[in-house]
Amino acid sequence: MNQLHQGQPILTAGAPLEHARAAMIMLHGRGATADSVLLLAGELDGHFAYLAPQAANDTWYPYRFLEPIERNEPWLSSALQTIDDLVAHAIASGIPAERLMLLGFSQGACLTLEYAARHARRYGGIVGLSGGLIGPEIAPQRYAGSFDGTPIFLGCSDVDPHIPLERVHASTQVLGQLGGAVTERIYPGMAHTINHAEVKSIRQVQAALLPNA
Repeated sequence: MNQLHQGQPILTAGAPLEHARAAMIMLHGRGATADSVLLLAGELDGHFAYLAPQAANDTWYPYRFLEPIERNEPWLSSALQTIDDLVAHAIASGIPAERLMLLGFSQGACLTLEYAARHARRYGGIVGLSGGLIGPEIAPQRYAGSFDGTPIFLGCSDVDPHIPLERVHASTQVLGQLGGAVTERIYPGMAHTINHAEVKSIRQVQAALLPNA
């Protein structure tokens, strides 16, 4: 793995960004693609603009998210910068941060939660599906700011082969301490996937942002 993520394609779906009232940045998992995560957009609110960056070599960082942070550099920092660039692009296009949602699945969920915690502010919503904050231990000193009541949804299986349940719980606690209104849902025996209940929860956050859509 020798490529960083800058210059990789950004795929879109839903409403055109320049005409949308709300937007969602969507991060795919390891070995997946922007196309694959955009399939989820088809089950979500069509009034949103959906932006899905593609990771170089289909992977945001090479090792497990529980490895020492430096082991996943420089790819991790490049991936976080990709999100930061998209956030700035959405805001410059007229979407306020309060109507911008960040969503990720698996490796993309870990990345989404880590970015949000490092850049805590009032967002439209944060969704981490089968993921947790990054590093061998959660280091609260990396995180600053306040989510100011941002709705945050964490969904995961209790037996996920990639995401220890304790890390989900610990991530929920830290995100709450940063001012997030966190909902954690653990689904007994679920595979490493996204279920209908999670999709419904995402749509509820969207509906609160665009009540008249």
